Amino acid sequence: MSTAPTAEVVRREENYLNVSYGIRSWLLTTDHKRIALLYLASVTVFFFLGGVFAVLIRLNLFTPTGDLVSAATYNKLFTMHGVVMIFFFLIPSIPAVLGNFLIPLMIGAKDLAFPRLNLASWYLFNMGGLIVLYSILSGGIDTGWTFYTPFSSVYSNTHVVSTIFGIFIAGFSSILTGLNFIVTIHTMRAPGMTWFRLPLFVWTHYATSLIFVLGTPVIAITLALVAAERLFHLGIFNPALGGDPLLFQHLFWFYSHPAVYIMVLPAMGVTTELITTFARKKLFGYSFVAAASLAIAVIGFLVWGHHMFVAGQSAYAAMIFSLLSYLVAIPSAVKVFNWTATLYKGSVSWATPMLYGLGFIGLFVMGGLTGLFLAALGVDVHVHDTYFVVAHFHYIMVGGAVMGYLGGLHYWWPKISGRLYPEALARFAAIVLFIGFNLTFFPQFILGYLGMPRRYHAYPPEFQVLNVLSTAGASILAIGYLLPMAYFIWSMRYGPAAGPNPWPATGLEWLTPSPPPPHNFDETPTVTWEPYDFPNRPDLKYPSPVVAVRQLGPTPQEE
Repeated sequence: MSTAPTAEVVRREENYLNVSYGIRSWLLTTDHKRIALLYLASVTVFFFLGGVFAVLIRLNLFTPTGDLVSAATYNKLFTMHGVVMIFFFLIPSIPAVLGNFLIPLMIGAKDLAFPRLNLASWYLFNMGGLIVLYSILSGGIDTGWTFYTPFSSVYSNTHVVSTIFGIFIAGFSSILTGLNFIVTIHTMRAPGMTWFRLPLFVWTHYATSLIFVLGTPVIAITLALVAAERLFHLGIFNPALGGDPLLFQHLFWFYSHPAVYIMVLPAMGVTTELITTFARKKLFGYSFVAAASLAIAVIGFLVWGHHMFVAGQSAYAAMIFSLLSYLVAIPSAVKVFNWTATLYKGSVSWATPMLYGLGFIGLFVMGGLTGLFLAALGVDVHVHDTYFVVAHFHYIMVGGAVMGYLGGLHYWWPKISGRLYPEALARFAAIVLFIGFNLTFFPQFILGYLGMPRRYHAYPPEFQVLNVLSTAGASILAIGYLLPMAYFIWSMRYGPAAGPNPWPATGLEWLTPSPPPPHNFDETPTVTWEPYDFPNRPDLKYPSPVVAVRQLGPTPQEE
């Protein structure tokens, strides 16, 4: 079968992927798919900027004496790494890129509810990012990404106010995106697309959007108060002026723990799509997985105090927050058990997206289980502010959110670009990334348990072996991140044509050409089937030739 792209495919690729088609048309576009690609370019830049800071951190920790940079510079490096990665990559990556591109397609809409607001969100995001970039180039910031007071509001001599202003501006992008998603999902679903026919990807973005809208104003106001105290010497958090530094921690973590689920919930949605498609099986317990998404969003607002077990809060409050922290693990476990039940007796394929989906499950389970350690009062006192926390955080955020993001990119890349990437190289990159990640961060659990504090410029010599292992793993991890960027760019010009549904999958997005036309659907589709119903979809009974090459197995019905 010829893989040469048709004239129609070439035309669409020129319209969507060729910048020479007209920069002005891109910068003024209201097409949700183009805006998603603009976000893709932006978050990729910030990802590699944050990655540079991470490389410098690991190189400095290669030796116990921290020979690469001074202590003051090291403080700036881990601060800028956290600020860039969290606020400008992890939070927006899946919702702004994949959510923007896919939600209208998945629900049968022609665009988001507010297209101009969608474009404004991208501009606000980049405006905030440029302000933070100015702060970095002007000397950086050394408060940690948490901006703990009174150091951030009184004592730091770095660019705190400008960094806060950049994050404040970017926060409006999150709020507007969340509002746009909520209104779109409520009002623009195709006929027959009931709430319990929605793809789980849409459910998780709906839950994430609730956190965007309800939580982001809290962190915005909190950081604005830090800037006001710093500029006008107010007594809000500064105890010398009658303020309370613990008030900042309560306000900050009230948003920042739900923000963890902003990063992870969309990755869970991606993983659900991958597991069902590549197991060729209907999702086990659809309604429970959907309800678990909302439960995570709601309970996530009630657990912020577990960050403050050693900060002086009452023992009774600590016990309640510990209990609630265990409670939020239940809906997460529901998802993991349902994914596992879906895989049971499925016709599992080892295509690249599935490798990322399985990798997400493994790393998320490790991160989740170690989170239960931190929810236990006695254990948390021992490992608080050690590298155990660093490892746990990265297993959730990097191992979870980034694996989900890359899994989604690989899964929907044929739809986005109209082209296929080299499958063998992509599988190799997924395996390299998984090995590199575990080699980087698993030793940090041991370091933290042995007592190595995080954020320290130097450390005792007995910790060097584990730190060398972690730095070596980071170099492997970097290769795993660079490879996809290289072959995605290659595939845009040289990859074989993908066709509308190369896997094949059940969602509405796969009924459109690849890449989709500006209006998505010539006629609004009518949904008459249940989600992920592979056995009862005769149009998906036999894999396409492209899928056959990828060794996708038959559906359970065929077996």
